[in-house]
Amino acid sequence: MSIEININCDLGEKSKHHSNKHDPDLLEIVNSANIACGYHAGDKETMNKVVEISKKNGVSIGAHPSFNDPENFGRERMNLSSSELEKLITDQYEILQTISSNHGENVTHIKPHGALNNMACEDIDLATTLAKVIKKVNPELIYLVPTGSKMEQAAKKLDMKIACEIFADRNYEDDGNLVSRKKPHALITDPEQAKKHVLKMVQTQSLNCHSGKQIPCEIDSVCIHGDNISSLETAKSIRKNLLDNGLRLETLNKMKKFI
Repeated sequence: MSIEININCDLGEKSKHHSNKHDPDLLEIVNSANIACGYHAGDKETMNKVVEISKKNGVSIGAHPSFNDPENFGRERMNLSSSELEKLITDQYEILQTISSNHGENVTHIKPHGALNNMACEDIDLATTLAKVIKKVNPELIYLVPTGSKMEQAAKKLDMKIACEIFADRNYEDDGNLVSRKKPHALITDPEQAKKHVLKMVQTQSLNCHSGKQIPCEIDSVCIHGDNISSLETAKSIRKNLLDNGLRLETLNKMKKFI
């Protein structure tokens, strides 16, 4: 029996920090799109465009909510109360859901962005608050979380629909966290290395740490980035390599575990 795997990507992130010109190409590679909801990047026009192309390509639609901080692309940490957090997530989900329903589509998953995601990965209290908010917003949403994170732990306790992701172009520390972008070996830029890195993790269902250590984990989805030409080539080679090795690519909402 072939293993099911999903490829996801953050899209619609038009801002002074980020170009979205590769979005149409990426939407031919990925199975699920995490769409910026206008708080760290993007606007109604970009949301409309990504939803439209996603629908045409059979790509499932996800919300990519963030702190309301376009100036820093949602990468600066903020401390919000649980009611502020609830409003933040609910508003962004509803913006995208309204646009999606205009196209006859629904938001079927959610993946927090940037500093919000990083903070919740480390902090079980924040992770629990976030999980509760998302479950309240829509209990049917698939929650896309980094594998082995506090976000995964919190969501499991609430019996949510959880998809665990790995990052195609990032190295991991021995504790399972991503190598800080401040370190020279944080990113994997060689497409050959990236495709091998991903295939090994998916086949063994474990994280490959930079040291060579492997940490067993659940892997449902691979997150790719596409902010430049080399990452687009990397994304293509990762997709081809997974298919060539007998894996079956699927949108998150059509994966067996959620049906």
